[in-house]
Amino acid sequence: MVSKIQKWGNSQGLRISSQVMKNAHISIGDEVDIAVHEGFLVVAPRSRFRGKYNLRQLVSRIPKDYQAEEVTWGEPCGKEVW
Repeated sequence: MVSKIQKWGNSQGLRISSQVMKNAHISIGDEVDIAVHEGFLVVAPRSRFRGKYNLRQLVSRIPKDYQAEEVTWGEPCGKEVW
């Protein structure tokens, strides 16, 4: 694919086709790392995880001695079916 670097406001931009983004597993709004390697511009997904949270990181923060317990929500106060 051939593209052209263009001026957008006070910045420069590069248009990337949807097929190239699909092949790179990136979407609009995803964060990417941009680097120069041996004279080549390299754009890589910052994270392979979608969304704001990484499940592995979240689970790693659970204390080893954590014991789940039942939580009571009280009596029904409307038309809930229990």
